[in-house]
Amino acid sequence: MLPLHYSPKYDAHFTPNRRPMQENSHSKTFESEIDKFMPFYYVLLPTIGTVGVIDKKMLKRVIFPALALAVWFGQDAATGKERSISERIAARDFPSVFQAWSPADNLPNEDKLVTAARHDLIWHGVGWYGLAWDKNPSGLGESIRPESIEAGLRKRKALLELNPNLILIAEIRYRDASRRFLPPNHKWWRRNENGTLTKGWSEGGFLQLDFDNPKYRRHVAKRAGAVVRTGVVDGVLLDWWRDDDSRLELVKVVRQAIGDKHLIIANANDRTTPRTAPYINGYFMECYRSKSPKDWQRIADTLKWAEMNLRPPRANCLETWYHNSRDDLNLMRATTTLALTCSNGYCLFSDPNPLPTGDHRHNWYTFWDTRLGKPINPGITMPDGTIRRNFDNGTAIYNPMGNKTARITFNQPRTSAATGKASKIHALKSPDGDIYLKQHFFGR
Repeated sequence: MLPLHYSPKYDAHFTPNRRPMQENSHSKTFESEIDKFMPFYYVLLPTIGTVGVIDKKMLKRVIFPALALAVWFGQDAATGKERSISERIAARDFPSVFQAWSPADNLPNEDKLVTAARHDLIWHGVGWYGLAWDKNPSGLGESIRPESIEAGLRKRKALLELNPNLILIAEIRYRDASRRFLPPNHKWWRRNENGTLTKGWSEGGFLQLDFDNPKYRRHVAKRAGAVVRTGVVDGVLLDWWRDDDSRLELVKVVRQAIGDKHLIIANANDRTTPRTAPYINGYFMECYRSKSPKDWQRIADTLKWAEMNLRPPRANCLETWYHNSRDDLNLMRATTTLALTCSNGYCLFSDPNPLPTGDHRHNWYTFWDTRLGKPINPGITMPDGTIRRNFDNGTAIYNPMGNKTARITFNQPRTSAATGKASKIHALKSPDGDIYLKQHFFGR
């Protein structure tokens, strides 16, 4: 597709992350939508290095067929029909980015919903969706207030109109929560041997919950089932995951409560969890250790294991943190290409948790706008230590930390997504990664 240079005003219709415009009613056509807001666009033609102007008639000839196909194979916004969870996971293009609670915050002039919909998977607390528990304090609730469900369904509809392949997940707190979550002396707070409440984690103000208690585990499962039954979300997130007896019993009752078709994502960091794997669709790999070659190898091994051993449909989510700043672009590309070459999952490069700002805040990087299409084959480890995987529109290559600079060669010129350079030969440093686009493919 030709790369369009557009005003941010129209990002809801044409965002850099390939989100197709949807019809609002059967009476509207894509042509009338184009007429309404685009007199002409500047189009970059990278293969000949020229910039031209096309009028509305030409624009329709170029864009209208692509948009029509997007609707033929995507969500029908007019009827409310949407793809199943499995279909949305399979239909998305790559790279595929997820949002863990906090947003991309480097696009202040863009509508927040549009920015959210750039991601292909999002999780957040139920309140972000407009849902509200039926009890106060909220941790006592086992049902969602009926009046809040309508608001949640409206938000879901708006997000899926922007990105028909988006997966929506609600976090169900089970390990820790704010002091307002339960009454002060409630039996479900976890206590130390001396009877004092247990801190959730060192730098946070939350308190731990006693998920060793079977009654509390059943309560958590009822909450998970209640949220999924609203139709607002596609599954649940369970944070702080380990492979112990209590969590095994917890995930069993949660799976029973939400059914087989919905997703469970668990934050196992960079560890595997063989005992609970049959109940889990994806890991949130919150990789807080990424400063040595050993760390990156462990991350890759866990990601590959998860792709093989978790429950289908799989939705593994790989996140690493910057070392010096958000401008550690080589680490962002390494994270992205590791996800591309070793999984069919989602990626995120974000701020480190110890910062005083909200966890998982991040930039939206133009590298993520690259349109690779879908994978053609599994990733292959090359003799030079890089991992390479072919996609419809190009090749993703990951060069792990500790490896040498790799000489990347192709039979035909390829354009680097990182540098914009078109050549048969490229140099890829370590740790880093890149996407090399085929020459007949026009842009991102």
